[in-house]
Amino acid sequence: MPTPLELYLDFLRFPSISTDAAYADDVKRCSEWLAAQCTASGLTTTIHPTARHPIVVARNIHKPGRPTVLLYGHYDVQPVDDPFNVWRSKPFDPQIENGIVYARGATDNKGQLMAHLCGLAETMRQHADLPVNLIALFEGEEEIGSPNLAPFLEAHRADLACDIIAISDTGMVAPGVPTFTYGLRGITCLEVTLHGPSVDLHSGIFGGTVANPATALARLIATLHDENGHIAIPGFYDTVAPLQDWERQAWKRLENIEETLTLTGVPALFGEAGYSDLERRWARPTAEVNGIGGGYQGQGSKTVIGTNAFAKLSFRLVPHQDPATIQALILQHLEKHTPPGVRAEIHTGHHGKPYAMDPHSPFGQAAQRALTATFPSHPLALIREGGSIPIVQSFRDILHAETLLLGLALPDCQAHAPNENFPLANFQAGQKLNQHLLQALAEV
Repeated sequence: MPTPLELYLDFLRFPSISTDAAYADDVKRCSEWLAAQCTASGLTTTIHPTARHPIVVARNIHKPGRPTVLLYGHYDVQPVDDPFNVWRSKPFDPQIENGIVYARGATDNKGQLMAHLCGLAETMRQHADLPVNLIALFEGEEEIGSPNLAPFLEAHRADLACDIIAISDTGMVAPGVPTFTYGLRGITCLEVTLHGPSVDLHSGIFGGTVANPATALARLIATLHDENGHIAIPGFYDTVAPLQDWERQAWKRLENIEETLTLTGVPALFGEAGYSDLERRWARPTAEVNGIGGGYQGQGSKTVIGTNAFAKLSFRLVPHQDPATIQALILQHLEKHTPPGVRAEIHTGHHGKPYAMDPHSPFGQAAQRALTATFPSHPLALIREGGSIPIVQSFRDILHAETLLLGLALPDCQAHAPNENFPLANFQAGQKLNQHLLQALAEV
């Protein structure tokens, strides 16, 4: 029988990149392998095809009088078209160095998923059952916004009815610190292209009389913020709820600006005036340029006015901000501020709602007990997180269940970047966390 570590490494060898159709067969093979591991753990498992990538659902025998827990994870991963020479090893050939596993998907989300699955398997081996009624739901589209998950939840609402949902796709504030995340930012994305001349023009002959799309784009992007880092889109902050005093006090104890500087490599922090580092990252909305391009990109000079310039934008949202409403405000702003002489073409991308739950609820307190039992050496950290998991709000809207977010990733995990990594210590701790969690939830 393979060891948990062997299973984890095998899992990482699948290039289950959901966004690229060239890897569709690999994603499918990964789902089949994962389903086989669920079955080997003693769970009844089914694979559900969707319009794109399969969803794996596994469950134990459900008995009356026990809470039903839905355990979620995703087996798809980000692309690896980063600078390949930056990777320590091949992205889908996992390597272990100094107790750390390096591979694409190591921490997002295969390490946590497999830790939970191995924890389930060990409990089933010891007791031939779990202390709760379990539904494990593993999808292959999280990295592309989970487009088929909400329809699947709607179609299988009765079969997926549960009391609480558990996810380990969030982070820890530091090694060994039990971290419970009770809020996530939402997101809305779009791409704006400014079109100018129909062909590249000689910048000497036409410069000064034809609008340059790259210059116009720079001017347009500059309208998104004021000099204090506030987002300058009218109405953007209208529904943002203020931070509660207990949150600000709890986060102040966790603040470590020097650590953020070291982690990011920047010379100084910058952001919305009036808020601390953690407040900006966890509880304030943002507007970011994720990519920008236009004109000549080759070596040396080529004196042209390019035909177009583009920018990819993402906006992180906080509780009470509706992505559709915010997207409409963004479009109005971009259209109003498009400089003369160019034509704007805007394509909207994926979006997801923000999420927040009451960390002091009975299930929330049970999750915190499980975390402190797993990581007993440090006080518990109660946080929100700056990233987005759009399906968490879908779970609430469709299944009417709250989600417990139990962090296992470290701040330097390099998720979505070269050299993504996950400590073996956290992989092993995740197995124990699963066992502590299910027992704690059974006692609520």
